[in-house]
Amino acid sequence: MITYSLFIFIPVLLVGYAANLIFTESIRERTREINQGTLEQMKDNIGYRLKDMSRISGMLYFDNNLASYLRHYEEGWVSYEATTKQLLPKIQTTIEAANNKMRLAVYLHNDTLPEIYHNYMDSDPLSAEGPRFDLYHIDRIKDKPWYTEYPEEQYGATLQWKQVEGDAKFGHISLLRRLVDTNDPILLEEIGFVRISIRLTDLLESVDSAKIGDGTTIYATDEHRNIMFASGDAAYNAGEKLSEERLSGYWVIDEEIPQLGWHLVALLPSDMMEKATGEVRMWTIFISLACCVAFSLAGLFISRFYSRKVSKIVRVLDSFQEGEFQKNIRFKGKDEFTRISVALNEMGRSIDGLIQEVYMTKIQKKEAELESLQAQINPHFLYNTLSSISRLAKFGEVDKLQRMVLDLAKFYRLSLNEGRTVIPVKNELEQVGAYINIQKTKFGDGLQVLFDIDPAILRYETLKLILQPFVENALEHAWYGEGIHIRIVGRLEEGRIVFQVIDDGVGIRPDTLRQLFDPAESLNVGYGIRNVDSRIRLHFGAEYGVSIASRPGIGTSVSLTIPAQPQRFPPAGSSRREGP
Repeated sequence: MITYSLFIFIPVLLVGYAANLIFTESIRERTREINQGTLEQMKDNIGYRLKDMSRISGMLYFDNNLASYLRHYEEGWVSYEATTKQLLPKIQTTIEAANNKMRLAVYLHNDTLPEIYHNYMDSDPLSAEGPRFDLYHIDRIKDKPWYTEYPEEQYGATLQWKQVEGDAKFGHISLLRRLVDTNDPILLEEIGFVRISIRLTDLLESVDSAKIGDGTTIYATDEHRNIMFASGDAAYNAGEKLSEERLSGYWVIDEEIPQLGWHLVALLPSDMMEKATGEVRMWTIFISLACCVAFSLAGLFISRFYSRKVSKIVRVLDSFQEGEFQKNIRFKGKDEFTRISVALNEMGRSIDGLIQEVYMTKIQKKEAELESLQAQINPHFLYNTLSSISRLAKFGEVDKLQRMVLDLAKFYRLSLNEGRTVIPVKNELEQVGAYINIQKTKFGDGLQVLFDIDPAILRYETLKLILQPFVENALEHAWYGEGIHIRIVGRLEEGRIVFQVIDDGVGIRPDTLRQLFDPAESLNVGYGIRNVDSRIRLHFGAEYGVSIASRPGIGTSVSLTIPAQPQRFPPAGSSRREGP
């Protein structure tokens, strides 16, 4: 089938791919031209509005009569008449000639003319009621950067679009233009300054991403590529930089607005082009697939016989991967598949036998290690206790000797526990209690022990002899002054049993504490600790074990963590009720 596919499918796919590539590229180019034409139309509409505002400002700029009135510096009736009969009607006529809502601010060098303006109280000037103009004296802007940095005048040509004062805050843009003495076109003496403010939304009203398509975003950016306006679903902040990251993944069409120095940047989703070419691609794919299907049906009949056998082999291999090695397959005949099935059946039986053998070996090894570790505890404790009994006998303290022997017998009766390694928590507490009684006989009132046990843990089981080595450790190495206090705590915490052996002894130095769990170290103090930790980890898993916190001069706290497993056997020494 592979050879068949190479000679049939590949030529079909290559022809289909070439045809699709030619047609889709043509459609992409056509779609791009259409969208670019739409963007150019938007740009032309903006240019028309800009020219309209320039025309409106020209009504004041080229008015010789207005210039003559503004050059008369006479107060009183002359000033009043020039304002009411010439200046204000001319301004009103200019405003009414505009196609968009605008606000006109005129700054005059002639200080004999009165100021007429509104107090906007930090509100949007274009939303204010009343006349849409303000008259100011030029002194109000003579120190403003946008006025002082205004370019040199060229008759009839110098004007500037810019966001000044509160334009950015309210989403406006202003046309700035001088008023000059047109009677002297050589000197062009400045007699006033005009600022026409309009809303950016009015200026860019024609910018609509819906005219291009869903998912499209059109940005209007200034000369520094800062976003001034956007149409589409994309979120933006005014003044935010149009970064390359925002452009990534889009088809980009960029058109400059010469009058503003701004740019219209359209971002077309890549899938928009894909939709435009989708029909051609679908037909190409359909025809290619139809050819492939026809050729495949011819090959399918031949390969079906073999694929069934391969599927059976794969299912057996899957079962091997899941750990089931008893599954067998059988084929009739004497072909290669029959030989493979026989080999797989024999391999499954061999692997299953080896796994069972390894599993049993690991169990035996684990039990041997546990017994070895347990065997190391008892002789160590017995040696210390017999030494104490020897000293009591030497000094003739018969009563203490008798109590110690009885407690030792109780300890070993509980320790033997019918040969079980896992015992009830109650028995473990009785064991350590018997050991403490032995030590109290030895140390008297110098040893004070407090048991703080949660009764809830008594229904669970534990490894035996995991508490006694730590009490013994405290008595041998933590004794400080004339006595020592030991507290034994047992708590149930989130499915775990946590034992603590806390003493107020001399503590453990940090360097010694680091060496306690290192098998390479030969510290006597670390022997019992490592033994208990190894037994817990070996029996319950690596997430359980022993941890120690200690500060020299303050004391030591040993924590033992084991899983909370319910009892399987009654405590040693308890009676059993036999059934009827």
